[in-house]
Parts: sequence; C-alpha cells; structure tokens
Amino acid sequence: MGLFKRNPFGHTLIFKKWLIRIMGGLTHRRYRGFNELKIEGSEIFKDLPDNNVLFVSNHQTYFADVVAMFHVFNASLSGRVDSIKNVGYLWNPKLNLYYVAAKETMNAGFLAKLLSYAGAITVERTWRSKGEDINRQVKMSDITNISRALDDGWVITFPQGTTKPFKPIRKGTAHIIKKYKPIVIPIVIDGFRRSFDKKGVVIKKKGILQSMVIKKALDIDYDNDTIAEIVEKLEYAIEQHPSFLKVIPQDVLEAEEELNEKRRWEY
Repeated sequence: MGLFKRNPFGHTLIFKKWLIRIMGGLTHRRYRGFNELKIEGSEIFKDLPDNNVLFVSNHQTYFADVVAMFHVFNASLSGRVDSIKNVGYLWNPKLNLYYVAAKETMNAGFLAKLLSYAGAITVERTWRSKGEDINRQVKMSDITNISRALDDGWVITFPQGTTKPFKPIRKGTAHIIKKYKPIVIPIVIDGFRRSFDKKGVVIKKKGILQSMVIKKALDIDYDNDTIAEIVEKLEYAIEQHPSFLKVIPQDVLEAEEELNEKRRWEY
C-alpha cells in the first residue's frame, strides 16, 4: 500500500488505519471488560466477497453500535470467530468498511468528525433535522456516495434512521438494494441502549451483556420483489417488524427508554 494511497472518498488509508487502531484500542474494554459482547454468526464474514455487501441493523446508540461492529468484523476476518479477544486483530483492519450516518450527527463536534474519517458516508436525513420533522427530497449525491462505497467494499446501514426501537424502515434502503443488488446481511444488536448514553460515548452502566447476532444473507429477488416486500423482509430480519411488539409490550419499551434517559446523569 502506497504511503499516501486514498480511498474513493479522498481519505488517506494510512491515517485511517492508525485511526482505527487507536480508537479500537481505546474502546475495546467497552465490549470486553466494563461490559461483555456476546457474538453469534460472525463466521459468515470469511465467505463474503470484498465488495458490494450491505449490512442492515437495528440501531441503539449513535456511535457504540458501529464501533462494536468494526471490532467484530475485523476480529472475525483475522480468524477470531464470535470473539474479540486480543485486540491485535486491529493491526491490519479492513479499510474498505463504511457506515451510513446522518450528516448532522457526524458534524456535531470533534469526536464525531474524527469517527467520520474512519468510514462514515454522511447523508442528509429527509424526514428530520435539528430535532424537527421535515420533508425534503433525497440528495442524489448521497445515493451516489453509497454506491461508490459498495463498489469499493462493505457498507453498514441502519435503515430505521433512528435509535428508537420499532420505527419504520426507510424505503431508501430498499431502493438501494433493488438498484445495486448487494448481498444483504442482517444484524440484530441488543444491550447497547442499557450500556451507553444515547450518543454511545458515556458508559451509563457496567456489567451489561451486549449481543450481536449476524444472520445469513437475505433471500431477495432483486428484479421481482417490490419495495414494500423488501422493506418487510428487512423489518423481520432485524427484528423490528410490528409483530415483535406482541412479545415486547410498547409501554415496557417506552418506560425503559424514559428510564435510560434519566440514568445517563447518574454515571
């Protein structure tokens, strides 16, 4: 690798490598120390192609979820199946790994901008801005950037576009799937909302068992499945379909969310 080689977004790869090494080293104990991360299904990574893979996941914090995924992905690729033991797996991290994030979030402070360099594809949300509901057109440049990232490597996206559970899947993800035909790998996470504050920076509570389940690729008929059918498949795959509310009552979810917001100031 040339010393100043860049990825399609102009990021210098040697700087990105060191950023992932340093940030990974600083965050490792958040998932193996202060709290534990139970992983299932990470053996799938070794059989995936090097590009055009889209990971879809539910979302619980702004940053802790995706940082955990960077750990799990790189650990698995270095031979540590379902384990992030021994942080040495970060020495040669996967550099063509990207994640979709709201531009507003990634511009909010130095830490967010630093994490953005590690692989963020920033997009402007079409439904919400600065805490208010809006309605604006999708920027074609955002879609183009996601396409460029898929051409180059793997992309992580959170199709609900929010950390609140059981919110609707945004149709934009289904359109991207139909148009670019990536392999779609669902991921289901849990425990991060109880472990961290909403941003995923402050540890609210220690001793929490976090979990990450990586599922098999979705069976999608790219030509014949409708947008609505793909959306429904995504909802079931990441366990955010409304039918799951029959298992977890809505009042319990809302009470937990309110309690978590209160607890953030206790730690």
